[in-house]
Amino acid sequence: MIMMSTFKSGLCVLLRFLARLLFRIEVRGGGEDYRVQPLLVIANHESFLDGLLLGLFLPIPRPVFVVHTEAVKNPVFRLFLRLADYLTVDPSNPMAMKTVIRLLKSGRPVVIFPEGRITRTGSLMKVYEGPAFVAARTGATLLPVRLDGPSRSYFSRLSPARQPRRLFPRITLTLLPLTRLAPAAAPTARARRRKAGEALRRLMQEMLFSALPEKTIYSHFCDAIARFGRGRHVLEDMKQVELRYQDILKMALALGRLVSKKTRPDERVGILLPNIAPTVGLFLGLTALRRVPAMLNYTAGTEGMQVACTAAQIRTLVTSRAFLEQARLTEKVAALEGIEQVIYLETLRDEMRFLDRLWILAALCFPRHAEIAAAPEDDAVVLFTSGSEGKPKGVVLSHRAILANIAQIRAVIDFNPEDRVLNVLPIFHSFGLTAGTFLPLLTGAGLFLYPSPLHYRVIPELAYERGCTVLFGTSTFLGNYARFAHPYDFYRLRYVVAGAEKLADTVREQWFEKFGLRILEGYGATETAPVIAVNTPMAFRSGTVGQPLPGIEWRLQAVPGIERGGELHVRGPNLMNGYLRYERPGVLETPKTENGPGWYATGDIADIDDDGFLRLVGRVRRFAKIAGEMVSLESVEALARAAVPEGGHAVVSQADSRRGEALVLFTTNAALKREHLQTEARRAGLPELMVPRKIVHLAALPLLGTGKTDYVALKRSLEIAP
Repeated sequence: MIMMSTFKSGLCVLLRFLARLLFRIEVRGGGEDYRVQPLLVIANHESFLDGLLLGLFLPIPRPVFVVHTEAVKNPVFRLFLRLADYLTVDPSNPMAMKTVIRLLKSGRPVVIFPEGRITRTGSLMKVYEGPAFVAARTGATLLPVRLDGPSRSYFSRLSPARQPRRLFPRITLTLLPLTRLAPAAAPTARARRRKAGEALRRLMQEMLFSALPEKTIYSHFCDAIARFGRGRHVLEDMKQVELRYQDILKMALALGRLVSKKTRPDERVGILLPNIAPTVGLFLGLTALRRVPAMLNYTAGTEGMQVACTAAQIRTLVTSRAFLEQARLTEKVAALEGIEQVIYLETLRDEMRFLDRLWILAALCFPRHAEIAAAPEDDAVVLFTSGSEGKPKGVVLSHRAILANIAQIRAVIDFNPEDRVLNVLPIFHSFGLTAGTFLPLLTGAGLFLYPSPLHYRVIPELAYERGCTVLFGTSTFLGNYARFAHPYDFYRLRYVVAGAEKLADTVREQWFEKFGLRILEGYGATETAPVIAVNTPMAFRSGTVGQPLPGIEWRLQAVPGIERGGELHVRGPNLMNGYLRYERPGVLETPKTENGPGWYATGDIADIDDDGFLRLVGRVRRFAKIAGEMVSLESVEALARAAVPEGGHAVVSQADSRRGEALVLFTTNAALKREHLQTEARRAGLPELMVPRKIVHLAALPLLGTGKTDYVALKRSLEIAP
C-alpha cells in the first residue's frame, strides 16, 4: 500500500513536470487559505485534460473528483482517474448529489464541473442545478477555477472548424477568490433549487469573464492571428473579396504607418468612412501606433460633425474622395472648421516610400513589435452620442472597455469561428464597432460589412447568399427587413440581437411568425462600449432587456414622481474614460454620480425583478409633467402602437401655459385619430392624461444614422411650425 502511494506520488511529480514543459502551464491567483470546510471547487469543462490538470496543480490535498458517467467511458480518461479519488455521478440525478453532500460534510474537498459535459461550443454549456443544490445545502465555500487553453488541444470535443487544434497549446488555470452562494429565498424547494442553479450559472459566467487578459485591441488582434492562423478568411465587404487575417494585418500596418507620419502620438484622428475593410484596417493601424481614431457620424450633418470635431479637437481627417462624392459630403467636409489636413485613402498609396515598404515587411514578420507600447486603460477610440436629446458628446473608450465588453458578451452568448456575422450597423456607432465588428474579428468568426442599414430589400438577400448566422440591428431596421424578406432568407440565422432602441412587440411577433426566430433584446449605451444587459438563450424573459452582463454593478436611484424603479446607475470595466464636450473642447470629463467616481448615470428609468431581469420604463428626460403628474413618453408611444400597430409613432412634449406641458404625437399612419387612442386607453385602464391632444401626420419619422428616432428634429419642427 505504501509502495503504491509512493508510486502515485512520484508519477504525479513526473506528470506535473511534463505538463509544465509541454503545455507551459501557468497558475494565476491563489494565496488564500483553502483549508476551509466544506470546500467545493467548480470549474469550466474544456477537455478530457481538465481533471488531470486540476489534480496536479490545485493547492488542495486529496480532493475528490465528481466525474460524469459519460466521461468514464473514455479509456484514456479512466487511466488517469486511477491517480485520484473520484465519484461517478449523473449531475442531472438529484439522488446522486446526496452522495456528494455526504463527502463534503465529511471534510473532503470536492471538485465538480457544473456543466456536466465537456463544452461542444467553446463557451459555457448548460449549468446543472445539482451542484448548486449541493453548495446551498452544505453552505460550502466555493473555489471557482477558470481553465483556458485545453479546448485548443486534441483532448477537447470541439470540431476543428470551431477551434483550430494544437498538439501542446498554452494552458492557464486561474484561481478566483473564495465565495459562497447566497441563500435562495423562494416559497418552495423546487423554486429554491432553480434560483440556486441560476445563481451558479451567473457565477460561472462571472468566472469566465474575470480572467480577462490585460491587452490592447491590436495586441488582441495579434492573438487572434496566432490562434486561428494568418490564412483564415474572416472579412468581406461590398467588393466581395474575402480577406484573410494576413491581408487585414498588412492593410492595418500600411495605413497606420502612412497616417502616423502626418500625425502625433495620442492625437485624435477623425475617420469619416463607411463600413468597408479599409475602415477596420485604418482603425487597427492607428491604435497600434498610438493614435486615437475618432469615428465621425457622417449622417449627423455639418452641424453635428462640427460639434464632434470641436469637442475632440480633431485636426486631421481621414476619408475617401469616392465616398464623399457618393454620400454628397464634399461640401459639408469643406465647411468644417478647425480641420488642418484631410487625408484621402486614394492618395496614400502614392506616398509610400522604400523605407515605408521595408518597415511594413519587417512588421509583417514581427507584428507585435510594430506596436507602440500602450496600456489597456489608454484611450482607444472616440465615439459620439447620437445627439437625440442635445449636442453630441465625445465618448472616450479605452482598450480595456471594448475588450471587456467583448469578453462579457462571450461569457453569456456562444459566438464561435463557425459563425458569420452580417454587420449593417455603422462602425461609428458603438454597437456596430464592438459587437458588429471586433467581436467576430477577435473570435475568428466571419464578418460581412455592409455600408448602409437602410437597404431593406438587399440586406435579407445578403444574409441568404452569405449564409450569415448572426445579425445585429435596431427595432426599426429589423421591422423593415422582415417586411421585405422572403421567409427563407434568414434560414441560417442563430442569433438576432436588437439594441439601440426598444424592441416593438409587433417586430418581435413578426420575426417569430415569419422566420421562427426569437429576437434577443439587449440594452446599452455608447458610454458602456455599449452592452449593459442582454437576453440570452440561457436566460430569456420577453418584455425585458435581459440580465446585466458579468462584471457590471448597478444601482437604482429614486426619481421624484416615479413610483416604480429608478434611474439606472452602472459601474464596470466596460465604462468609458469620460466625455469630451463641445463647451470644453479637449477636456476629459471622467464619469461620476452621487454614488461616487467611476459610476455612470444612464438617464434611463429601469426596474429589476427578483431574477435579475432588467425592464426599461423610460428616459429621465422623456417624461412630461402634465397637470402635476409625471407621464412617460415611451408609455404614450406604446399606447399608440397598441391602438394602431401599423406605422411608426413618436411622442414629444411642448410647453403649455395651462397644464405645464402637452403631448404631441407624430405618426406615419394617416388613419390614426385621437378616438383610437382614447378607446385603447380606456381598455388598458390608463388615464386621460396619456392621450395626446395634438396629432401630426408625417410620411416618415426622421431617423438618426443609428436607427433611433430623431426627437430633436421633431421638437424643432414644432418650434418652426406656424
